[in-house]
Amino acid sequence: MKLETVKISNFRCYKDEIAINVSDLTTIVGKNDAGKSTILEALEIFFNNNSVKIDISDINVYSEFSEVTITCEFSELPSSVILDSGAVTNFQEEYLLNNIGRLEIKKVYDCSKKTPTSEIYIKANHPSIETFDNLLELKEKELQALVKKYGLDTTLKGNPSMRKAIWASVGDLSLKEVDIPVSKAKEDRKRLWEQIDSYLPFYALFQSDRSSKDGDNEVQDPMKVAITTALAEVQDEIRRIQEKVKEKAIEIANNTHEALKKLDASMAKSLEPQFTPPTPANWNSLFKVKMDTHDGISLNKRGSGVRRMILVSFFKAEAERRLKTSNKRSIIYAIEEPETAQHPNNQKILINAFKSLSMENGCQVLLTTHSPGLASELPVDSIRYIHQLDGNIRISENNDVFRDVANTLGVIADSRVKLLICVEGPNDVDALRCLSKALHDEDTEVPNLFIDDRFAFIPLGGGTLKHWVNENYLRALNCKEFHLYDSDVNTYKKSIDDVNSRGDGSYGILTQKLEMECYLHSDAIKEGCGVDVEVLDGINGDGHSLPKVFGIAYSKEKKLDGVLKDNTSKSYLAERAFPKMTSRMIQERDSNGEVKGWFLKMLEMLN
Repeated sequence: MKLETVKISNFRCYKDEIAINVSDLTTIVGKNDAGKSTILEALEIFFNNNSVKIDISDINVYSEFSEVTITCEFSELPSSVILDSGAVTNFQEEYLLNNIGRLEIKKVYDCSKKTPTSEIYIKANHPSIETFDNLLELKEKELQALVKKYGLDTTLKGNPSMRKAIWASVGDLSLKEVDIPVSKAKEDRKRLWEQIDSYLPFYALFQSDRSSKDGDNEVQDPMKVAITTALAEVQDEIRRIQEKVKEKAIEIANNTHEALKKLDASMAKSLEPQFTPPTPANWNSLFKVKMDTHDGISLNKRGSGVRRMILVSFFKAEAERRLKTSNKRSIIYAIEEPETAQHPNNQKILINAFKSLSMENGCQVLLTTHSPGLASELPVDSIRYIHQLDGNIRISENNDVFRDVANTLGVIADSRVKLLICVEGPNDVDALRCLSKALHDEDTEVPNLFIDDRFAFIPLGGGTLKHWVNENYLRALNCKEFHLYDSDVNTYKKSIDDVNSRGDGSYGILTQKLEMECYLHSDAIKEGCGVDVEVLDGINGDGHSLPKVFGIAYSKEKKLDGVLKDNTSKSYLAERAFPKMTSRMIQERDSNGEVKGWFLKMLEMLN
């Protein structure tokens, strides 16, 4: 499953409901005390209620209500699930999806009590006709009675098949989006929630090294998440163990029940064996792992810098490990202020690890930061900007997000920068850096954009590129601009013409090949990604661009569920294939010297 949206209301600083869209990599940016960590902690409460527990002080201080609501929407749902009676079904056939086809789960916490209680709801487009609106809470015998009552031709075994037949017998189910209670209702609905809960992503929160309340520990061992990660990858085995335990336990319970019948039949009649499997949180609590230094000092007793170094190492190792494996259970890593107590070089290692992890199937990364350096290295479409507007908290991800973030975090222009290189996105940044280094290694006249401080990249974002060009937001930096866009979008030609007509020394050009990935060599793709792909200058005979062709080949080679999306394929190629490019490969793919010409033009513009 993939988390798409989280909604929060009446929780700490968020009085009115706010909604945050969550992508594979999401970066929450804002000033200190803006409410960034509150979002990550709300998700910890939703998924685990463990390292952060909800309490009476979490109610918004200006609210007259005592209930806190946290809602999450999920997509990329499993095609088959087991919800009750061991029979296979799916969320759609059980009418458990909302109006846009997502699984929406709402948790309401009553904070009027010393120890808050919660109720859980599935917000779904569900049958609303009486008698047919509560089939999910009926037991097998009750469903069998309805099948017989309506004379339906279906098996009397398997609750999902009986529900499906009963619903199908009704002409109009009057579907209506309703909140289906699944926690404090009948026992069958509670078991329904326990099964759904087992399919949700694991959530691992790394808090910064500070205490949010007096009773909190001031430290957190980064290795705690190793247990969560391991459990996320052995869910099938755990489910088999639970089924075996259930089978044996029910067998023993039934034997006991039969023996009771002989002693007191009336008492035995009122009893029925029920099995409740452990929740994911229970499994987490069974295992512990820690790292002690050679002198016996526990990791959580070491300095914050050491603990953060372990965090850097964990994410770097996890990113590398997940590259070599596939078909994992979903997991969400949430990291608060990863730049804390870290050298700039380690921050870059972390950023690269986060990017790599977020590209893997079944993995999402959420970050908070108020560091302009960290925010500037991340994709613009990952940024969620928290700010005050007319006394209310707002979260924006609009066209002006870079400008807003720069104003909020106090970004100051670097006096060493003489030329701004404006491209569509971060993948183009990675590609140009790698190409420049490959050419520089053979011809030092070509600048190495990895280390040359005279050049700075500005990823404009493909969807907002026209907006940046039209508004000329970068003019206040008083730098010339070199614009390079792919030729696969017709409207980019107009933007290039606008740049060239400014008369301020800026220059724009489109790639001669269809897109940046077309300058790759097949050998670099093979070495970096392990697949054989034919590289063309444009669309192939099937009408596919290189990222699409690569995505199909890579998914087949790695035996992935489904095919990589084009954006993910582009990121894979940028991070794994472009670093393998050599000067020889560039010359073979670009015999006219177009690529080298870009970098020489950049040098010319410095004068």
